[in-house]
Amino acid sequence: MKFSALAVALLAGAWSAFAGNNVVNLSHYDLMRPDFDAMAREGIVGVIHESSYPPNTRDDKYFGRQVAAARAGLLWGAYHYANASDPVRQADFFLNVVERSWRSAPPDGRPENVLLVLDFEKNGHYPGGTMRVDQAVKFVERIHERTGNYPGFYSGEYRLRAILGAASATQRAALSRCWLWVANYHYQPRDIPPWGAWSMWQYTGDGICDLPRASYPKSVANIRKAERNIFSGTPTDLKSFWLKHGWAVGQRVETLPAGGQ
Repeated sequence: MKFSALAVALLAGAWSAFAGNNVVNLSHYDLMRPDFDAMAREGIVGVIHESSYPPNTRDDKYFGRQVAAARAGLLWGAYHYANASDPVRQADFFLNVVERSWRSAPPDGRPENVLLVLDFEKNGHYPGGTMRVDQAVKFVERIHERTGNYPGFYSGEYRLRAILGAASATQRAALSRCWLWVANYHYQPRDIPPWGAWSMWQYTGDGICDLPRASYPKSVANIRKAERNIFSGTPTDLKSFWLKHGWAVGQRVETLPAGGQ
């Protein structure tokens, strides 16, 4: 389905009344030194950064950017890029990276809590293959077991519809306990089973976006090709959402099982 320019502009105007274009995600592939103070001045409220990726590798940009973002007053989140290895070990490694980064930071570099996300993409550039749905269920259940919260679940809209349409009812029910973060660089995503409405929409990445630039910018602060996201709610709603779903690392940390790294 294609929209006319007028229809898209009207949609953007209506959407902006109850949603905020105020979250940025980053990883070690972003080589610049992000200006988090400038992001805050431009209305960004939260940053979600890759913390770990296959095979059990820490993102070397994560810690320093956590400290800088916290000092700029931004909310902080972490995502794990998954592969098809043991999902419980992946979850434990992910939490260990987040915990150690939080504890190693000076007090003003520690976010109040960390929003956790499973990146359930097709894995074409790291070793270990692509995570299956049954593995994703084990991953999110392990996160819940250790933190008390289910993580966000991130993937592209078309992949979610194709993969989860073939999943069992039990698997869909388990994943529906996560909040949904969906990517679509062409259109505003529709409701996606088993969640229905999404919580966050990534509308651009690596400079790719078919939506009007005026309403859907592709840059932020000193990052020309940013990965930007719209939260389904106001900035105040976003802060409440982060508090509800984030991991208060300093208040709830469980001992790593044998073999945790």
